[in-house]
Amino acid sequence: MEEDPSESERGIWKLSVDGSSCVNSSGVGLVLTSPGGWTLEYALRFGFKATNNEAKWEALIAGLTITKHLEVQNIEASSDSQLVVGLASGEYEAREDSMEKYLSHFQSLKSAFEVLRVLKIPRAENARADQLSKLATAEELKKNQTILVDCLDRPTISEVDVMDIDLPQKPNWMTPFINWLRNGILPKDPAEARKLVYRANRFQLREGILYKR
Repeated sequence: MEEDPSESERGIWKLSVDGSSCVNSSGVGLVLTSPGGWTLEYALRFGFKATNNEAKWEALIAGLTITKHLEVQNIEASSDSQLVVGLASGEYEAREDSMEKYLSHFQSLKSAFEVLRVLKIPRAENARADQLSKLATAEELKKNQTILVDCLDRPTISEVDVMDIDLPQKPNWMTPFINWLRNGILPKDPAEARKLVYRANRFQLREGILYKR
């Protein structure tokens, strides 16, 4: 019996990513779509200078990090970057130190998924992610209730300091992160829940201690 294509593709989430870099600013745009058609959009601005290729990598890694924290198991990611897709698929070999570090980071994320495909698509088919990446630093996005806007302070591949934070007795800003990382509890407000899931990648909970990168 032939496998029903609809059955084989069931449970596959779609992720469209794009990065944009110019003289004054850089950012990435992400569009994550569930099998049921639920869509989540992110605009991520950079607090550092990045080349176009670095921005494209940051877009893919940010998208995969978000889907990982949402506990998505099957993901099909699309990018219009031939270099990023070629490196991720093993077709290309990393020749620059920064590209090698991004590829290594990508490889470390792969184990979180049962199915992970990275596909090259034409720029015209990646219009929404491209638009979000270019609008990542636009003031009007700050008040948009349907798009989550955040800032990436430094490159994903940069060395990070880890700081111990003892679990507090009284609720404070750390409490939502602890509730999510330890108990899987999210805020009731959908916008706050989406924001928390993304920002949680900056924290780890180990043996009762919250570590902040």
